[in-house]
Amino acid sequence: MRHSPVRARREAPKGDDDVNGRRTDGRILIYSHDTFGLGHLRRCRTIAHALVDRFKQLSVLILSGSPIIGSFDFRARVDFVRIPGVIKLRNGEYTSLNLHLDIEQTLRLRGSIIRHTAEMFEPDLFIVDKEPLGLRGEVRETLEMLKPRGTRLVLGLRDVMDEPRALEPEWQRKNVLPALRDLYDEIWIYGLPQICDPLEGISLPIRVRQKMVYTGYLRREVPTWGAPPRLPEITQRPYLLVTTGGGGDGEALVEWVLRAYEHDPLLPYPALLVLGPFMQPERQAEFMDRAARLKRVDCITFHSNLEALVARAAAVVAMGGYNTFCEVLSLDKRALLVPRTAPRLEQFIRTSRAASLGLVAMLADDGRYDPETMAAAIRNLPRQNRPSEVVVPGLLEGLENVARLVAPWIETRSAAAEAGVRAIARPR
Repeated sequence: MRHSPVRARREAPKGDDDVNGRRTDGRILIYSHDTFGLGHLRRCRTIAHALVDRFKQLSVLILSGSPIIGSFDFRARVDFVRIPGVIKLRNGEYTSLNLHLDIEQTLRLRGSIIRHTAEMFEPDLFIVDKEPLGLRGEVRETLEMLKPRGTRLVLGLRDVMDEPRALEPEWQRKNVLPALRDLYDEIWIYGLPQICDPLEGISLPIRVRQKMVYTGYLRREVPTWGAPPRLPEITQRPYLLVTTGGGGDGEALVEWVLRAYEHDPLLPYPALLVLGPFMQPERQAEFMDRAARLKRVDCITFHSNLEALVARAAAVVAMGGYNTFCEVLSLDKRALLVPRTAPRLEQFIRTSRAASLGLVAMLADDGRYDPETMAAAIRNLPRQNRPSEVVVPGLLEGLENVARLVAPWIETRSAAAEAGVRAIARPR
């Protein structure tokens, strides 16, 4: 049964109320577990900003474990709650990032903060990014609490999760099917089926499949609000942007590009390397030292407005994560993507499908990092087609379609409140 977007609320919190004390503002809560990298946070932030721009009475609150969420700017009516961070170790286990607590204590604390935040905020929609039950099931109780209250529960998935033979046993181990079947109202896929079905090959009931909606990719723009970003001097002329996202798994890409510029200092563009905040400090120091010896290579660790760097670049070399892929498409940049293949095939699947359509060029990581191989790929970039020269219907309509999906649950509240005001104002 589909829940109505208009519902009674118990002890409605203070906010924009009509004369009867009924809330007229819309509220969306977004959960992003963020144990590694920046991808989940940046995707959630993009969605939040687009929605508050579209709906003027909407507030969005992001729950995130990212240790650097405070380094980003947020638009008015978008805020965040920082839950204690955890990090995934190389052996696959999790540990607390900063607190002297064992992982079980940290997870209980995170789950309590998530549940109480949702209880006080009382969202119209609760969007969970990627992990159906959250990290180690920490969102389950919140989903079960919000469901009978009529909150619209949405699972948001990127275009590619992993190969089915890896994802299906992972989801079976986590026992996510009951939540997909009984708790979630919709499953939004931020991509297109002609590029990838993230749940292809996984046995799912038709009832779950019917909840799936492809939105298209999430368009990115250079923010026009807030203070203008400080940009490195190299951005004043055409340059090659080399970005690793969070950087925790980007060492191989930076190593390969540096070898290429050490081998051939006259490659078509000077290069700006953005190492990422989660790269090991000793590797950051090594790469920055090597870059300092090259006249046409600059190196920084982090920039909070990567869209501005992408927009000014002549071309991009990256690993093929979701956000970088969206930025390359949105800002129409020639791109060479070098996807990782471990611990997930996500980047490889996305990049190989996009390369087959002619949207990007792909270079496989062969583990040898021959400098001439990378140099040849960089030399070819100026002759490469831009993404806009390939027609893929609906490719970048993700934010518009998310707004359409949200609208019934936000606009109906305002319309109901306005109707209540008119009824009170009508003379008897």
